[in-house]
Amino acid sequence: MRSAYLDCSSGVSGDMFLAACLDAGLDPQALKSELARLPLGPYEFKVERLRRGGLTGTHVGITAPDAQPHRHLIPIEHMIESSALPARVKERSRAIFRRLGEAEARLHDQPIEQVHFHEVGAVDAILDVVGACVALEMLAVEDLTVSPMNLGSGRVAAAHGSLPVPAPATADLLRGLPVYSSGVEAELVTPTGAAIVSTLATRFGPLPAMKIECIGYGAGSRELPGHPNLLRLMIGDRIANPESRTPNPGAEIVTVIETSVDDMSPELYGYLVERALAAGALDISCAPVGMKKNRPGVEIRLLARPEQAEALADLVFAETTTLGLRISTAERRVLERELVRVETPYGPIRIKVGRRNGQVVNAAPEFEDCRRAALERGVPLKEVMQAAQAAFGRRPAEAR
Repeated sequence: MRSAYLDCSSGVSGDMFLAACLDAGLDPQALKSELARLPLGPYEFKVERLRRGGLTGTHVGITAPDAQPHRHLIPIEHMIESSALPARVKERSRAIFRRLGEAEARLHDQPIEQVHFHEVGAVDAILDVVGACVALEMLAVEDLTVSPMNLGSGRVAAAHGSLPVPAPATADLLRGLPVYSSGVEAELVTPTGAAIVSTLATRFGPLPAMKIECIGYGAGSRELPGHPNLLRLMIGDRIANPESRTPNPGAEIVTVIETSVDDMSPELYGYLVERALAAGALDISCAPVGMKKNRPGVEIRLLARPEQAEALADLVFAETTTLGLRISTAERRVLERELVRVETPYGPIRIKVGRRNGQVVNAAPEFEDCRRAALERGVPLKEVMQAAQAAFGRRPAEAR
């Protein structure tokens, strides 16, 4: 299977995605010919090589001579549907704009038909979205894995004023997906980039086992001091059964922090769970135990990475009534985990997949995705979960 891996350590935007595809070997003239099928009027499509942090990549610049109107979702969908683009390009492009529209509708509390796009309704954003779908089609990419996304930090100027990074639309589009911030003072993931990735990605996680054939670098518009502003795209064939295996796959050392208490309010435990998980605890559990003087109590057990153990021990002392802790070291086994997106009659649902030695051991629908779809469609939650599980089961073995 022809696969691609998108390294978003410098974030992702629509123009960077398109530029990375061109840098990986996509024919620019063929791309322009396909995009010309959209009735967008005159615009300039410029492809150039730029240096970012000592590395070189391709940059795409799209400019239109006239002021851009605030387009609504429905006219954009009609424009795409009425064009002569391939059917799958139309379907994917509409899905991206529909996802953008749903995010804006939630943020502004209005019907999706009334949503009007500002920056993402301009000519360059439309071409970025449709161009991304055209590019994957022309590169014959069937499977797209996306790394955790570096969001950046600070504030960004938008049509609604100065907004925190990530912008509200970006944050909404990336709900449930792996993200982080390296502290770079810039907006690294744009709403257009977030919509493209969250719609087109088939899974999120580390680089899959694959035979890399070509690599493309999409250069961002800004030079970021000390941080190469490049989106890296690797394309090749997936390897179903990698030859190299670790002796103990998924093995890791953890610190176990335990305590037993018989004088603590249950309300304190719930708060402790929230604080511990936010502070980096791997897991926390509570079980009933019999204490001295025949008092019923609870045993609290917390798993932590060794380097976080001392801080989490301090947290347990601060947030419980305990006078002492039991701390030990243990080895645990964990499955390789990733999120795989499947299409169901109720919309896209993410599946949590656990693998051992490359083989799928467990696969479960993401509860929040199923809950949201059930509420939006007015159907029982169990039907959505069953549909998601069935959709994952229908995927070819090499795509799971």
